Amino acid sequence: MLATTTPTIEGKRITKYYGIVTGETIIGANLFRDFFASIRDIVGGRSGSYEEVLRQAKDTALREMQDQAALWGANAVVGVDLDYETVGESGSMLMVTASGTAVRIED
Repeated sequence: MLATTTPTIEGKRITKYYGIVTGETIIGANLFRDFFASIRDIVGGRSGSYEEVLRQAKDTALREMQDQAALWGANAVVGVDLDYETVGESGSMLMVTASGTAVRIED
């Protein structure tokens, strides 16, 4: 299924709008990941473990959104927006939300 951040798909005509679809995921960071990330904050560099968790959360949210669109009969999602938030008392959990408009495009 095609998912795009644009409101239209170049060269394709939208024939039906189904409505807004969403996908959400919340994942927690563990103690060891937090510890090593804090060391990286001091010495510099990228945190590969956090990047991987973030990538997994994004992929899950997008997949859930696309699955919902497919259930409605859509073959594309336009206007996709990704939001990232920390949640929980200490901000130790990451929430990723994907939303867009489920549509049918001409084949």
